[in-house]
Amino acid sequence: MIRKLFRQMLLTQIVSSMTVTICMLIDSIMIGRFLGVDAMSAYGFASPLLLVFAALGSMISSGIQVMCGKTMARGDHEATNGCYTIAVFLAAAISLVGLAVVFLFLNPLTRLLGAGQPGPGNPVFGLTKNYIVGFILGAPAFLCAQIMVPFMQLSGCRNRLVAAVAAMTLADVVFDLLNVFVFHGGTLGMGLASTLSYYIALVIGGSFFLKKDCVFRLRPRLIRRNTCRELVSYGVPTVVNQISMVLLVLLLNRILAEVAGTKGVAAYSVISTVGNLCYCFGSGTGSVGMMLGASFYADRDRSSIQTLVQEMTRSAVLLDIAVTGVVLLAAEPLITLFLGSQDLSAKSMAVAGLRLFVLSILPSSLNSSFKNYYQGVNRLRLTELISALQNFAYPILFAFLLSRFWGVTGVWLCFLCGETAALLTFSVLVWRHNKGFSLSADAYSMLEPDFDPAPESCFERSLQSVREAAETSAQVQAFCLERGLKPRDAMLIGLCVEEIANNIITHGFSQDRQEHNVDVRLVLEQKGGVIRIRDNCVNFDPTKYLELHCSDDPSSHFGLRMVMGMVKEANYVNSLGLNNLTLLI
Repeated sequence: MIRKLFRQMLLTQIVSSMTVTICMLIDSIMIGRFLGVDAMSAYGFASPLLLVFAALGSMISSGIQVMCGKTMARGDHEATNGCYTIAVFLAAAISLVGLAVVFLFLNPLTRLLGAGQPGPGNPVFGLTKNYIVGFILGAPAFLCAQIMVPFMQLSGCRNRLVAAVAAMTLADVVFDLLNVFVFHGGTLGMGLASTLSYYIALVIGGSFFLKKDCVFRLRPRLIRRNTCRELVSYGVPTVVNQISMVLLVLLLNRILAEVAGTKGVAAYSVISTVGNLCYCFGSGTGSVGMMLGASFYADRDRSSIQTLVQEMTRSAVLLDIAVTGVVLLAAEPLITLFLGSQDLSAKSMAVAGLRLFVLSILPSSLNSSFKNYYQGVNRLRLTELISALQNFAYPILFAFLLSRFWGVTGVWLCFLCGETAALLTFSVLVWRHNKGFSLSADAYSMLEPDFDPAPESCFERSLQSVREAAETSAQVQAFCLERGLKPRDAMLIGLCVEEIANNIITHGFSQDRQEHNVDVRLVLEQKGGVIRIRDNCVNFDPTKYLELHCSDDPSSHFGLRMVMGMVKEANYVNSLGLNNLTLLI
């Protein structure tokens, strides 16, 4: 079930990871093809500022994934709504402050980004400034779009996410073409086209939060300083990651300007735009790993985490081998898509650079997947270290050294060398933590030995049929007897598991033609016992169902009544599209 859930979430997360990237990609193609190399250089100079806003949105988004993954796993609806409310207010505040700062200090910011001094001999300055103005007006929309993605994933609303991204992409293409052929708005118009497309995506995706059955509600009374601090702290590693990328772009632009002039900066703009699209596969894999890791970590579920790490690694390797092969073969057509045949020297430089750059995609994807997963399981310092090494320290070090020997080719090689060095560095830390070399999922999970209940106190099984439910019931009874429970108590626990599992299989499996599973987990410790039953069928809350269908007839819903009467507490939550019923014995 974990593998299937991971794959279901992965496609949606990759698509949603492209929310910012697709608009930048389309703008880059249109600018390169229709507005020229100067405009392409201006786009490259503006990119770090755009990444700063994306960093702030990603900080909130990743904080949501970790924090709400845990609160929803616990069934704590109040804490989840408190997190949702704070996220919305933070996005609004950052948007307003950011807009004010950019417009008040527009000229100094443009100079700081490397666009030079304003004047008739420097058209790049005005082009950079115009693009920033057009794009930054969409800051509220793309910040809100970033924070709505994890909430929609957590609630299992994936189709609407895909629809919002598809509509945004189509709108950006249409608006860019109108800008080029009808309005002739230059880089300002390109920025405005992206802004409008972000608002369209926000309207489509945001309507989900207005539905009556939406589990997320704005509750200003739930805003707490501690909750805000916790949300931000979980998101800080993502800020470190994004700031590292911003610094990398700034310094690489300067190194390239020295080594190859503005053509080198234009070539890097194209390479980084294609690269950002390639990175979405790794960041999508990592985002799913973060969300599921946080949920399973809160549940102290070692076996699910190990399965998650295996599937995450496998998906990252397979996807990025395919991506690398495609980009290597299509490097020249891809660059032509951006630069056409306007400047053959810039084009040849970009083609060679892209082919060297794409070799870094596989180690980059593994780095991104694991650093996101570590963020979900509270290894925040390790996440920050990988981010700083992967996205700044190692690439800049190699770019500085290798450019002295091989010029612009040395700069392109810095990505492969930097990502590989980062992967080796964090692997050494993993081996040191485990006191020995190991490539196993358990080693890279980085869980402490006492993380989960002792193996002898935990029973787990996945089942798909009524026959298997009966077998599991007998196994649960035997497990309880072996641990010293009274025969009557062991029988009742076994009956409880069988009744709930049968109910899910009988009524849930037949709702659609999908393959379904029921995962049973029983933990017996001195302080008590916990039964957790998880399934991937349609939403069904047995506790609320009994409240809505109360009856004086003792035979009505007898099985559910029996189960609820046997346990101290029953807690249900639907998280990530899974039904999770926790019964305290």
